[in-house]
Parts: sequence; structure tokens; C-alpha cells
Amino acid sequence: MSKRRKRRARLPEELVEVTIESLSPEGRGVAHHEGKVVFVDFALAGETVEFKYSRVSKKFDEGRAVKILNASPDRVEPICEHFTVCGGCSMQHQEHEAQIHSKQDALLQQFQHLGQVRPENVLPPLRGPLKHYRQKARLGVKYVFKKEKVLVGFREKGNSFLADILNCPVLHESVGLRITDLSELITGMQARASIPQIEVAVDDTKTALVFRHLEELSENDKLKLIAFGKSHDLQIMLQPGGPDTVTALWPETPPALSYSLKEQQVTIEFQVNDFTQVNSEINQLMVSKAIQMLQLNSQDKVLDLFCGLGNFTLAMARQSAEVTGVEGAESMVIKARENARRNNIENVQFFAADLSRDISAELWLNKAGIRQKYDKVLLDPPRSGAMEMLKHIGKLKAERIVYVSCNPATLARDSYVLVHEHGYTLEEAGVMDMFPHTAHVESIALFTRNAK
Repeated sequence: MSKRRKRRARLPEELVEVTIESLSPEGRGVAHHEGKVVFVDFALAGETVEFKYSRVSKKFDEGRAVKILNASPDRVEPICEHFTVCGGCSMQHQEHEAQIHSKQDALLQQFQHLGQVRPENVLPPLRGPLKHYRQKARLGVKYVFKKEKVLVGFREKGNSFLADILNCPVLHESVGLRITDLSELITGMQARASIPQIEVAVDDTKTALVFRHLEELSENDKLKLIAFGKSHDLQIMLQPGGPDTVTALWPETPPALSYSLKEQQVTIEFQVNDFTQVNSEINQLMVSKAIQMLQLNSQDKVLDLFCGLGNFTLAMARQSAEVTGVEGAESMVIKARENARRNNIENVQFFAADLSRDISAELWLNKAGIRQKYDKVLLDPPRSGAMEMLKHIGKLKAERIVYVSCNPATLARDSYVLVHEHGYTLEEAGVMDMFPHTAHVESIALFTRNAK
């Protein structure tokens, strides 16, 4: 008998009663039983629950709440009928204000433990829509032979199987209300077993769907996709290989996708596989908040690291003397320059550089042996953070640094360096509700340089 089967045989079957002490960063209840930590899905802090084991290991156990014996006042009915199955959201059973409070607590705890610092001011959270907010997503697709049905959606909680769902209340209505339609469409195609995913991209007015396919589509299948696009006013695209193989099916020459930052009078064009924020309302609030925190003026020279398509760069250029944007991918830099040209913004320059490596020789940082001067800096790094950049940022001696983060742990880690090694104060920080009903914490922080 394999070790895997032995482990499963030892999984306890009986229900166990525990009191939930807190929530983990993933939104699971944390309890202790027989000297071990147990992470319990669908449980909230302060509740007494009976749970069933789903995994047992040496260091910790996992389970799912089956009975709520003493419910938290923060417990609510989930907005999605598939909540206990689909792994797309983990906190729908918690009242929304409590969700935000939990995320804020998680951020402050990371600052305390990893950064050994606390913001002098905790910002009010940035809030947006609670339903149909998600405008970018990758949906899994799987043809189940036994059911003669195609599943479309997200993975189940705790495993790699696709959840069998009918709709999704967090996806934009143009897609979230058409999960069943998509399932029926692909079920009726000859290539039903060779379409593994659908990429979703929604702009201010349009929705594009990219169908990844592992074999050439028949003309009949293409006609079905075109008819679906026409009837639902969707752009339909095909992807037979990597991201660079995406081509339009309907319309043959589709209008470009774009979103507007209305307060800054900037329009950003993008392609379906480009990175853009999933929540357009929060993105607008975030950009405006960053500009406010930087206190930009017409004399400022600003550095925007991890700039992408120019989401912050072009908006900041409206209120600054000059903005330099730096991004790792040359393709994104080219698109950022094109966006600057479309918006008639001339006081920006963009450079491509791997910001996870040594960038000492980059012209935008050092020119003719002289370190460039920047008054303000904006950081919007990936989940891994901006550690490699901090030694250079510290030497720039910028007055104000705004750090936009999708990972409170790396933000806190980087905060330690800025505060304790480079002489900055963590003046203010707060969460942004970019991903309601999930445990994902998006945050923004302001660092100001200490006067000597």
C-alpha cells in the first residue's frame, strides 16, 4: 500500500469541536486541537464549530466546518450558491465590513512582525463594488466525458478539479452571468475536449474572450464561436499556442480594448493578455490616492518602478515636470510609449530593465557616473516585492515614496529596510478592496524622508 493511501486511511472521520481563535492570511479559521494547529475552512474568529478533517500532517491539520454551534455576528449568507465548492472566493461568509477589518489587521500585523514598524496614520480603506467587479480572469474549461458536459469556471477548494458552477457573481456581468451559456457553447463544439481555458478581459465598454485550443478548430466550431460573439456582443479571439498567437475571430478587426482614468484624463489601451487591474473602480481610486499621497507639483521629477502600461506614469505626468517609467518587459514598455503618444503626453520616458537584478548601470539611474535625481518615487512591484530596488531608492533620497502592494508580507519586509536602514518614516498605510470576498490584501503606503 502506498504512503498516500496510508495517509488517507488514517484521516479521522469523526466531527471535532473547536473554538476558532483567529483567521489565517488565507481567510481560514485557526484553532488548536490536541496540541496542533488546525486550519478550518468556512469558520470565523470567535465561533465554536464542528469540523471534519480534510488533511492531517505532522505540523498542522486542515478541515472544513460542518456545523456552526456558536456563530460569529459577522457571519452572513454567501452571495454565491457555489461558495462551498468553488475556490474562487474564501470570505463570502463574512460580513463585508468585517472582511475589510480582517485585511487591515493582517496588514498591520505584518508591519509589526516583519517590518517592526507601524504607520503613523491608518488610512480609511478604498472601497468599490462588491459584485461583478472582476474584469480580468482566466477560466478553466474541462469536458467531463461521464457527464457529457463542459465545466467552465474556477478550481474547487483544495484540489485541481473544476467546480461545476452555473454563474459567478464576482465576474463582470458579461461573463459571470453566462457561465452556463459558455458551457453549452463548448459542449456543442467538436473541439470540446481540447479547449482548456478562456481568458477574460473587460474594458470600459467591451468584453473579449480568448479561447485557448489545443487542436485546429473546424470551420463549424468557428462559426459557432462567431455566432456566440454576435449574439452576446463579445469579442472572440483564438489562441492556438503561447500568448503571442492570439488572433481575432470576431470581429476580424476588433476595436482596441481600453480603460479611462477620468480624473487624470488618461486613456490606456491594452491587449487581452496584458496585465491590468481587475477592478476598474478601485484602480481609479488607487491612482488618485497615490497622486495625492505623493503631493505632486509642476517641478517634480518622478520615478515609477514596475510601471507596466503606464497606469500610474501617465496619470502622474499630468501633474509633474517629468516622469520616468521602468518595466521589465520590453513589449510593455513599447505599449506604454504608445499610450503616452495617444494621450499627447510628452514629459515621460520609459525604459526596460529587470528590476529583480542589479540595475546600477542603467541610464535612468546613473548617467555619466552621476546619480539621477528624483523627487518622488512610486513602486508597484509583483508579489515578490522590491527588495533589489531598495538600496538604490535609499540613495536617491526622494522626499516621498508611495508603495502599492499586492502582498503585505513583502511590503512589511521592504518597509523594514526603508525605515530602519534608509531613514524613512512610514507615514500612512491602508488597504484597498481590490478583491472583495477573497483573502487577497491590496494595500498602499507612504514613506517620507526624515529630516537630518
